[in-house]
Formats: sequence, structure tokens, C-alpha cells
Amino acid sequence: MLNTYSRMKQSDKIYIAGHSGLVGTALVRLLKARTFTNLITRPRAEVDLRDERVVRDFFADERPEVVVLAAAKVGGIKANIDAPVEFLIENLQIQNNVIRAAHEAGARKLLFLGSSCIYPKFAPQPIPESTLLSGPLEPTNEAYAIAKIAGVKLCQAFAREYGANFISVMPTNLYGPGDNFDLETSHALAALLRKAHEAKMSGAGKMIVWGTGEPRREFLHVDDLATAVVFLLEKYDSPEIINVGCGEDISIRELAELVCDVVGFRGELKWDRSKPDGTPRKLLDVSKIKKLGWRPTISLRDGVARLYEWFLDNYAPQSMARVR
Repeated sequence: MLNTYSRMKQSDKIYIAGHSGLVGTALVRLLKARTFTNLITRPRAEVDLRDERVVRDFFADERPEVVVLAAAKVGGIKANIDAPVEFLIENLQIQNNVIRAAHEAGARKLLFLGSSCIYPKFAPQPIPESTLLSGPLEPTNEAYAIAKIAGVKLCQAFAREYGANFISVMPTNLYGPGDNFDLETSHALAALLRKAHEAKMSGAGKMIVWGTGEPRREFLHVDDLATAVVFLLEKYDSPEIINVGCGEDISIRELAELVCDVVGFRGELKWDRSKPDGTPRKLLDVSKIKKLGWRPTISLRDGVARLYEWFLDNYAPQSMARVR
């Protein structure tokens, strides 16, 4: 039997592992806006989550009541292909250390952030939670997916063996302020936005995009995910995984066209078919969270427009003037 303590208080001691990442920064913004006053954050220089002793000492000292495990080694297709060892080992280290230390320190609730890539490459669409481990994974991100599956199973094991209220949330593809725009390691949407901006600024007549443009993906603004995380911390206590997405997908070609329209790049899109497409389609079945009462509020076009404004203000080199 699980011990459930759903409603959070503004004074609860909440540790956000990965507070400086895409999800972590969005969650900190939201919790502060909702006047949560006892947030715990630590940079890697102080608490390296890959170090078991450091993590256990940190939890023993701080004893957070609520833990959000948003820390992970992440990247796009190229990064996953280039460094499968690092993606597997580092994510396993982070997860194992934080989840076990949270239990030992008496955390009353932990939310583990997984990924939609845990599902089989040819899962039925939209993908229900029940398809986990029902087929082979997408090879290009298999190491990351296996690590995330291990995190899910560890949370479920703690729930089963010790009655821990540890839940696992599977978000779809994310984007938003604080995204990674490094073309070597970024995800599709951020990479497209940077490429479109640089093509526009240089006056290029074309922009090269990986793959065929045919795969379909679902995208969720990270601020919407943050609201879902807080919602689930308060209203969901089951060890069974739960998807978070918008329930709609778009082809990579359509996404590239949308990004170019928002950015103002009017040149031609050229598709590099020598590069991998990844999973043909990835759309989550979000009926479970919708039944609980959560809905996203940011449309893809509005979200991309907001991200471009953030990119111009925070990432684009100073030498690149803002062009309207």
C-alpha cells in the first residue's frame, strides 16, 4: 500500500535535481511564481549527481520532502549516436544515486522524468503507456532509452518493496527557454531555429535539414510540462508511468516550414537524406493525464515565437543584429 501525501505546501522542502536545465529552470520559475519558498538547488560543482557518496551526504544533510529528478545527460540523434556509453552510464549513475538517496533520507514523494523514447520504435500511435517493453527500441537513442527504462523500474521497485511514493512521468519532445542550440548536441526544434536564424542573417538561399522531413513528432512547451509536473505531484500517486504531451503531432518538414516562417527565413529547404530520420512517428496517448484534468495551454506556433524571442535575447551572438 502506497503512502500518499498529495497536496504540497508552499513551505515544503523541494529539491529540483537538474535545476539549471531546460525542465529544471521552467519548474523553478513556476514554483517561485506560485510562492513556494523552500526550493533546494545545487550546481554540479557542489553536488555531482554521478558521485554516490556526494549524493547520499547531500540528501542526509538537506532531507528534502519532495524530489523532482529532472537531471540527465540529454541530446539529439547525433549526440546519442556518438556517445552511447556516456548516455547509458551517466544517466544510470544519476538515477540510481538520487532515487536511492531520496528513499534513505525519507523523501515523501519523488517524481522521475523519463522520456517518450522509452517506447518501442514501432509502437502503436498514439503511444499508450502499456506499450513499454513490448518491442525493440529506436537504435539511435537506445542507450538513453534503456537508462530511462531502468529509472522507471527502480521507482516502481521502491514503490513495491518499500511503499515509496515515487512516480514516473514520460514527457514528449520538449522545447522552450533555456533550450540547447548547440548543433552537435541539440534536439530537432532548437537546431532548426538556430539554422533558420543563421541562414536568414547570412542571406543564404537554402537551409540544409537532416533526413527526409517525413517523420512525425509531438512538441510540448517546457512551461506546459512544468505545470504538468506540479499537477502530478499533487494529484498522482501511482507507480504506473504516465504520459505528458499535447496530443498532436507534426511532420519534421511542417515543423521546419513553421520555424522558418516564424524566424523570417524565406529560402529553400534542402533535405540531407544521408542523415537518419529516427523513429517514423512518436505521438503520445495523453488520455490518462487528461482524465485527471490537465491540459497544455501553449500552441506550437506561439511557443516557437516565444522561443525565438528568447533566443534573440539570450543566445544569438551579439554581432548578429535583430532583424524584423
